[in-house]
Amino acid sequence: MFKRIDHVEIIPRDLQKTIDFYVNVLGFEIKRRQKVQVPPLQEVVYLRLGDTDIELLSVENPDASSDAQWQVGYRMMALEVDDMNETIEYLKGKGVELTQGPMTIGKSTRAEIKDPNGLSIEIRQW
Repeated sequence: MFKRIDHVEIIPRDLQKTIDFYVNVLGFEIKRRQKVQVPPLQEVVYLRLGDTDIELLSVENPDASSDAQWQVGYRMMALEVDDMNETIEYLKGKGVELTQGPMTIGKSTRAEIKDPNGLSIEIRQW
């Protein structure tokens, strides 16, 4: 019945800054970008990494998100990496600092970063 997660939607504060981060730092590709005339929706951008998509929804005057770490709702997405140390060095070179970790949990290592909207992204090496 259910096959996979098709995409995750994000409403960014700054569309272009968010696209730049996901494309130029995390390696996503722009799959599709289109203007939309359904107020308050202005533009939809699909970004792809492997077989995973993120849908960025540019809307007029979005409400601010909460800064609370433990709130009801989606907490974060996770990106799997081959080498945690190499990934951390790469991110630092792009000006992205870890917000948590790295830490070992069982047979895996995890760390966290934030995107330009303050959304947490887990980095996981299995």
